[in-house]
Amino acid sequence: MDLQSLTTESALPESADLDRMPVADLLALMNAEDHKAPAAVTAALPQIVKAVELIVAARARGGRLIYLGAGTSGRLGLLDAVECPPTFGTGPGDVVGLIAGGRQAVGTAVEGAEDDPLLGVEDLRGIDLRAADVVVGLTASGRTPYVLGGLDHAASVGASTVSVACNIGALVSSHADVAIELATGPEVLTGSTRLKAGTAQKLVCNMLSTAAMVQGGKVFGNLMIDVRPTNAKLVDRARRIVAAATGANADTAAAALDAAGGDVKVAVVMLLAMCSRQTAIDRLARADGRVRPAVDGP
Repeated sequence: MDLQSLTTESALPESADLDRMPVADLLALMNAEDHKAPAAVTAALPQIVKAVELIVAARARGGRLIYLGAGTSGRLGLLDAVECPPTFGTGPGDVVGLIAGGRQAVGTAVEGAEDDPLLGVEDLRGIDLRAADVVVGLTASGRTPYVLGGLDHAASVGASTVSVACNIGALVSSHADVAIELATGPEVLTGSTRLKAGTAQKLVCNMLSTAAMVQGGKVFGNLMIDVRPTNAKLVDRARRIVAAATGANADTAAAALDAAGGDVKVAVVMLLAMCSRQTAIDRLARADGRVRPAVDGP
């Protein structure tokens, strides 16, 4: 499938006179088109469920979630990866974002990097890809060589693979265990997949990481129970999480958090199970880090 035949490269008839539109009309059209992104994600939910299951299984066996992409797609994967440690208390290497051209490509285009499938292989080798891992290849067009090469290498070492593309029948879909295809259609600005195609990919990344972390015990109710209070805002949030999770008042929650050494999860178990910090730590260890069984168990 050549580029011209891809819907993401096609022209949107409604925006043919984009350069002559009043700003209000231009923005209204963009907004209307943006609404197609979540609809495309809705249609792909069954495949997203399967992808989450692969990620949960990988993490359970000690594997990593690895995003692989070029350009906007690579930046979106990297963004999701770097948000996981402060949000879910994951280790810095538990969720990884790889972008064609390396970290310098985050702010500056690296010409030709996405066109070399061997670069995808090299980047995965550079992080010592293992069979326990799962690799999510992000490519709006569905044909980026960097991603195709990376996914094929991942499969060769026994890692699980997921593809996320914004064209139906995408080439990359045949290179993954689970293929997520998002029918976002032509862009208001022809070929600019940083628009609704990028939005749809961001929505999927949100789902993959959040659902996997919920399933992995990183959430209690709807609270970020593993949040790391590394700045004033997050300290305040951590105290509010402890209070919300336990019903304690603000002062009690703050005191428990201090006694727990800033560990929200330990503070919650201390209050709900009415136990010491060490006992809470031991309970969480026996419960594989999950709050509910840690509170209910011995």
